[in-house]
Amino acid sequence: MQYNLKELPNGIRIVHQEITHTRLVHSGFIMNIGSRDESKEEEGLAHFWEHMVFKGTKKRKSFHILNRLESLGGELNAYTTKEKICFYASVLGVHFDKAAELLCDITFNSTFPQKQLEKERQVILEEMSMYSDSPEDSIQDDFDAMVFEGHALGRNILGREETVKNFEQAHLFDFVSSRLDTHKIVFSVVGNISFKKVLQQVEGYLSAIPEKRSLYVRNGFTTYQPKSKVIEKEISQALFAMGKPTFSLYDPRRFKLFLLNNILGGPSMNSRLNLALREKHGYVYSVESTYSAYSDTGFFGIFYGTEENTSKKALKIVLNEMHKLRTQKLGTMQLHMAKEQVIGQMAMAEENYASLMLIFGKNLIDKGYIDALDIIFGIIRNTTAEELLEISNEVFAQDELSFLTYLPK
Repeated sequence: MQYNLKELPNGIRIVHQEITHTRLVHSGFIMNIGSRDESKEEEGLAHFWEHMVFKGTKKRKSFHILNRLESLGGELNAYTTKEKICFYASVLGVHFDKAAELLCDITFNSTFPQKQLEKERQVILEEMSMYSDSPEDSIQDDFDAMVFEGHALGRNILGREETVKNFEQAHLFDFVSSRLDTHKIVFSVVGNISFKKVLQQVEGYLSAIPEKRSLYVRNGFTTYQPKSKVIEKEISQALFAMGKPTFSLYDPRRFKLFLLNNILGGPSMNSRLNLALREKHGYVYSVESTYSAYSDTGFFGIFYGTEENTSKKALKIVLNEMHKLRTQKLGTMQLHMAKEQVIGQMAMAEENYASLMLIFGKNLIDKGYIDALDIIFGIIRNTTAEELLEISNEVFAQDELSFLTYLPK
């Protein structure tokens, strides 16, 4: 994978890939700060910061920020995860300089105006209500809290109502000041623009940012214990979650688990769980198994909903599919087809240049380099049936899984 990289004296890295067959340029700041970096009293503060960067800087009011790129047909956006905050934009190539300058301004010069803070607090409380009213969303949050009990990885990214209601300007300034580290910030650019032009347009902005080192160190997660819990709710379907912590970003087996998860319950219609639960029995509308890797641990989970009278049968089918992967080695043709499928999915994902821009930034922060697709494809193609059997027995062992069930009242 060809890309250009430059590290500035203050530690900020600029990564770039030129794509000549598009009219767009996607760019953004990826920072190694997320919801897991909050104290219990700060729960939701990273997400609050994400919202507040659009509300005013030293030289712009909210309207000017929102109108700057939208009026040019561009898009400005942001998101918060457990380990990252990203501010990013997509514009026509001729407007890249405007997007880059605006991104620098909101990232490093936000003023968190008090009047806007009060409005945004209400917006976030409404967002929290919306998610709590959606059982498919809330079961994932509740399951995180079960699996990572007592740890920041288990906390809701949106925060708690009591913490969000207490946030003030000073909390935001203190959080940004204590967590921001210029050596853990990447400005990523993918699109129809040369690296020379990128440097001409952004190096001045970025070089002017003072070097900043953070003394903050993340607490690792090491205290998992399997749990089971049933909650009654005002819902019409029974909802199920099961899973456990698993391989981190630095575990060499992570791509093999990605392949295995794709076989079990990935996004394709031919995943084993979809074929068994939906196509064969009609028990579910959708079923998802997921694998997420963090810097010190990972998460494997399965989520689905079904009618209460079919819930026991559906659960038995899910556990049986996992048992088969633990006890029955994949045949040569099965394994070959599974590898080609996941390689094809990854190759198609590379065509989404906005996502590719964000992936570049996250890879650089987490590992200091960008995973070359050819190397990943090689790992997947060299994976053996015996290795998948071994990983299945480690990750899918039923007595090590946690279970959360929502039942209709």
